Amino acid sequence: MKTYKFKTNINCGGCVETVASYLNNSQEILQWNVATEEEEKTLTVMGQESLEPRDVVDIINLAGFSAKPLKKGILTKIFGS
Repeated sequence: MKTYKFKTNINCGGCVETVASYLNNSQEILQWNVATEEEEKTLTVMGQESLEPRDVVDIINLAGFSAKPLKKGILTKIFGS
């Protein structure tokens, strides 16, 4: 399973509901969550090995929002965050 994180502009419960129908209809996405309380409105997506970040960005764009992959830095590698 692959896990990706994205910075988004999904900032409220209504926005989450809007993207839910798009994300839930993807066969490659197994689980997802949006942390609307965070400054970066982080979307975490777990999916099949065939899932690529571009696929998630395309789905979010189709729903009318934006998503940008978060880069894994050295602190992420050390602390696993």
